[in-house]
Order: sequence, then structure tokens, then C-alpha cells
Amino acid sequence: MGSVRNGRKGNDSNGKGGVFKGLSRPVDSIEMTMVLTHLGTGSRGNATLLETEQAKVLIDQGFSGAQLEKRLARLNIHPTEIDYIFVSHHHGDHGGGALVAQKRWNIKVQANHRTAEELGLQTELTHYFDSLDLIQVSEDLSVLPVPVPHSGADNVAFVASHNGQRAAVITDLGSWTDELITHVRGCEHIAIEANYDHNRLMNGPYPFSLKDRISGRGGHLSNDQTGQFLAQVCTPATRSISLTHLSEKNNQPHLAESTVLYHIDEVFSGDITISLQDGPENSHYIGRTVEQPNASDLHPTNR
Repeated sequence: MGSVRNGRKGNDSNGKGGVFKGLSRPVDSIEMTMVLTHLGTGSRGNATLLETEQAKVLIDQGFSGAQLEKRLARLNIHPTEIDYIFVSHHHGDHGGGALVAQKRWNIKVQANHRTAEELGLQTELTHYFDSLDLIQVSEDLSVLPVPVPHSGADNVAFVASHNGQRAAVITDLGSWTDELITHVRGCEHIAIEANYDHNRLMNGPYPFSLKDRISGRGGHLSNDQTGQFLAQVCTPATRSISLTHLSEKNNQPHLAESTVLYHIDEVFSGDITISLQDGPENSHYIGRTVEQPNASDLHPTNR
């Protein structure tokens, strides 16, 4: 499974280079990496933290201000350290906490025009993007929004790039396009929803109209669909996958993992993890490294 990290980067006692606080060795020993940590994913809120040496950004902010502060505090991060929040679309579990973050901590938000309008974001703290606009956050981090189909929302996936290495965060889509495949293929880490098990959804208590919406082209990906998509985009460069946004009623972690692995067994040999609602959980170190921190590297006081 993926590596676990409690802590964040900062300066050592001499102010000469970063350490991820909570780890027993300097960040220099694992080279310059991008770190992806899911603060929580699911229908009750989504947020993913991306860190480099020069930037900290969130992909989505679907939590209350108190919840966001609590989850970041587990990583020794205060919300004021966040440079930007990138919002994938206007649904509350992804963007519902963005305005709170603007009002409480003056955090800048990156969103497309429709999403910003639907969420009522503060104009002075909002940067607007169009799909496929490459956004340069810092010298060592850029983010590309890629359009995906999802139930009337102007939804995007995000592909983050750091020193030639890429990570994709893809959620809330019922299908995919050739364009999305092109931009995600060969990413070192892919975070993607595996929302439901088809049999559980169809045999469950939801009304037919809701089942039809969830399983439709603009709904969510089933475990099988996620596996089929990943089979098209995984390459030898793909080291790790995190499955996100699992339905609490229509899925189980073991079903999501086993179904996805069935589809990608011949093209993927890396780590696969499940991200659930209550986080932060696993962190993924993305970069030209051969060694990643394990749980044994953590200071016990930070667990």
C-alpha cells in the first residue's frame, strides 16, 4: 500500500533546507518531490492537499471551515499556508467550503466562471481559468484543468506537474473522453473515483431515477469503469493509484480494489490505496525518488 505521512515541510533549525516535520530525515534525502494527501473523499466532503517545496494547494474544498482546519492541523498545517484552492465544480461536497476559506483565511480560489458564479465566490480572491489553461502556481508546480462530463456541472479534472512528474486528480465523472486519456496517460500518480459497485447500486434502495443518474454518462464511475479507464492510461511510469469518492451505501473498499485490479493487473504493478471520508490518510510522494518514507519513519508523537 502507499506510504503514510504525518507532517509537512518546513525549515530545519539552521534554516537551510526543508524537512517534512514528523519524518526522521530531511526532505533532501528523498529529493524534490510533490506530496499528495487526501484530507477526505466522499459524499460528505472532498479535499486533496498537494505540496511542493514552493507551494501548497488544495484540490477541492468541500468541508466546513472547522473541518478543514482540523484535518490540516493533523499535518501541522494552518489554512493560511494554502496558496490556492482549485475547485473542480460547484457541487457542495467539492466546492461548498471554498467561500468559507476565502472569508475566514483570505485563501485565493482557482475556478472556472460557472463554478465561481454558482458558489458565490469573492471576486477579489478568485482567479478564473478556462479548461486546458496551464496555471503556473510556482516555479515547481503547474496545474492543468481538463474537462470531464458530470451532471450539468462545468466539471474539470486536474493534472499537476512538478519537475517533469505528473499527478492526476479525477472525480465526479460518468464517462471519459479521448482528451482526458491523453492528458492522464503516464501520470506517476492517479487519484480517481471508484464510486459504486454496479450490482449493489442496481439492487439497492435508491429510486430508479437516482440509479439512472448515478450510472449515466454524467454521473459517477463504477468500479468496473474506473478499472477500464485506468487500463488505458497506466504506463510503466505509473507508480501509484488512489481510489476515491467511494459510495458508503453502494460500494466497499475491497470491492473497489479487487475490481479495479482485475482490469489493470497486466499493465500496473505499483501501489493502490483507498481514500475514505475521514482523513487525512495516506500520502503519495511523486518524483524521481527510489525511497519513500514508511510509517516506521514517523515520530510516534505525530501519529
